[in-house]
Amino acid sequence: MKVTITAAGKAFTATIDGSETGKAFIQRLPMKLEMSELHGNEKYCYGVALPHNDSRYDRIEAGDIMLYSGDCVVLFYGPAGGYSYTRIGKIEDITGLADALGRGSVSVKFEKQ
Repeated sequence: MKVTITAAGKAFTATIDGSETGKAFIQRLPMKLEMSELHGNEKYCYGVALPHNDSRYDRIEAGDIMLYSGDCVVLFYGPAGGYSYTRIGKIEDITGLADALGRGSVSVKFEKQ
């Protein structure tokens, strides 16, 4: 399942997992989220409740799209790890992702392809 993620006028293609979480995410699209900054490597938005099956991730990479605590979509633009998440999907090419997300809060649109 492919989606387009748009931030600051730049579009990225992501592959969404075929899991229960991924399918529920796809059903909510299109969706525009006001995402906040955290740790200089991720954007997050609470209020998107999805089925979850959290696992501990010691290594998360830029481009990973995760669900935290069952209702928080997290878009990573830098490496991370050490927390429990449910994987939603992955951005295929992260070139320019950090610049598009910028510093501070950002509006991010998720759409089916």
